[in-house]
Amino acid sequence: MTTIGGRAVRIGNCSGFYGDRLQAAREMVEGGPIDVLTGDYLAELTMLILWKARQKDPGAGYAKTFLTQIEQVLGTCLDRGIRIVSNAGGLNPAGLAAELAALAERLGLHPRIAYVDGDDLVDRLGELQAAGHAFAHLDTGRKLADAGVRPVSANAYLGAWGITEALRADADLVVTGRVTDASVVVGPAAWWHGWSREDVDIHDKIAGAMAAGHVIECGPQATGGNYAFFEEVTDRRYPGFPIAEVDADGSSVITKHEGTGGLVSVGTVTAQLLYEIAEPAYLGPDAVAHFDTLELAQDGEHRVRIRGARGSAPTDQLKVALNYEGGYRNTMTLVLTGNRIEEKAAWASQQLTELLGGRDRFAEFDLQLLRFDHPDAATNAEATAHLRVTVKDPDRRKVGRAFSNTTMELALGGYPGFHTTTPPSAESAYGVYWPTLIPADEVAHRVTLPDGDVRTIPHSAVTGSAPEPVTSRAHLAPVGGPTRRLPFGTIAGARSGDKGGNANIGVWTRTDDEYAWLRWYLSVERVRELLPEAVDLQVYRHELPNLRAVNIVVVGILGAGVASATRPDPQAKGLGEYLRSRLVDIPESLLTG
Repeated sequence: MTTIGGRAVRIGNCSGFYGDRLQAAREMVEGGPIDVLTGDYLAELTMLILWKARQKDPGAGYAKTFLTQIEQVLGTCLDRGIRIVSNAGGLNPAGLAAELAALAERLGLHPRIAYVDGDDLVDRLGELQAAGHAFAHLDTGRKLADAGVRPVSANAYLGAWGITEALRADADLVVTGRVTDASVVVGPAAWWHGWSREDVDIHDKIAGAMAAGHVIECGPQATGGNYAFFEEVTDRRYPGFPIAEVDADGSSVITKHEGTGGLVSVGTVTAQLLYEIAEPAYLGPDAVAHFDTLELAQDGEHRVRIRGARGSAPTDQLKVALNYEGGYRNTMTLVLTGNRIEEKAAWASQQLTELLGGRDRFAEFDLQLLRFDHPDAATNAEATAHLRVTVKDPDRRKVGRAFSNTTMELALGGYPGFHTTTPPSAESAYGVYWPTLIPADEVAHRVTLPDGDVRTIPHSAVTGSAPEPVTSRAHLAPVGGPTRRLPFGTIAGARSGDKGGNANIGVWTRTDDEYAWLRWYLSVERVRELLPEAVDLQVYRHELPNLRAVNIVVVGILGAGVASATRPDPQAKGLGEYLRSRLVDIPESLLTG
């Protein structure tokens, strides 16, 4: 198959989530040479947000900020031959394609626009369940029918070949519904290099591009943002967004435009490879990428090469993200000041429970004492703690002002120093995330080409079974000698995030000796000791020696997903930094100073 060019394709990302930096598209296009501009806008929570938008306007359901970004760069992209690929179509890729066409007409431009859909299964759920598909929850095994809920969104994760087909039909701009985050990189790489599904090493090539796509999908997290060893980031300007230079064999170089802030190092790329994964066998609709085969090497300033990726055939299943309305919720936060914090919290809890008529009046009653206070504090604020009370119920009246107004009845009749962080508030609706699987042959992966031709993209003809996860290996002997009690993060980096109701914490070190200690030290039992929230939860542990990393997955720590979580950090973004803050006994032989 004909290739576009004999060199690596330069793919630049301009968005890591719906609401990311608006100027990033212009900065990417004008900052230096690229061949493809991509953007990732979809998360599990985003699909629920887009559904809500569509209830107000049936023509909505896509990431509107994408239109603003494209208005700034479309003319330049057409002049320079830069293709644009994005999953901003969300729940309405056809609608976004139409809006883009109207925008282009207003600008006097004539791009060739294609869109990918077929991922939306919400209107077929009854039919599919009647055909015997249980839509069992991936973590709990519970069947959807047994939950007694009605999903408002249901989207299968499509692969990259629809994007490739659109680009081969000379599309200038391709928007999609729910494809995997990496697909917006895999698709252009396959187009540029003329990859074919019949290539002997196609799964290795796709696995390499999946790794590159996974690294750049969250924008500046690959270029120094949210980086544990942030003292290494000496250029503290806002980080430049990342670029993946993907070669014909699937290997890549991660970089950024010259003159931009941040850092691209083996460490920043390692951190992002570990972000929001589970086992090292990273499943996708087009291949399984084995992240424990990747090799990273610094390839110049702000350039990191990823090579050695091994891939295997995808399974015959596609992941599906369901969301349903969980009911209504409300939160009030009571401030406790000074001495005897726990006694004050207990009194407030007792009084509030009585005033509300008991905890059992609500479907869920969550009360958390959050300690920020210090003895003999230098300021009033440093002497305070928070008592955070969250209620949930299908009846919005129970958790609305009836709840929040009642908390204020403690103002003159409760513990000394009572006040709240906000005035009484109204209820808000929340959603629940339900991850599941569907046979791939039940999903019609479609691409509508610029000339209006609609083509169906078949699933991979070659499939395999899901690799058995290796959750733990034999621990090495501990590093001997004296130790010092220091924060775990003295030698270990971490990046954490959410995957539905679960959280992952990717932990890595920078030297082989440190990793030998990490493998021995960070057992499942130790994780539960360092993270008290995980004591009664299922914890999985996966090793990636090639990255000097251990990946931890804590099942259920976020409840039923981000939209319904009651913990203060519902996306677990700070969980890794909390782990790094815990004091542990580190061998002095590993400390340089």
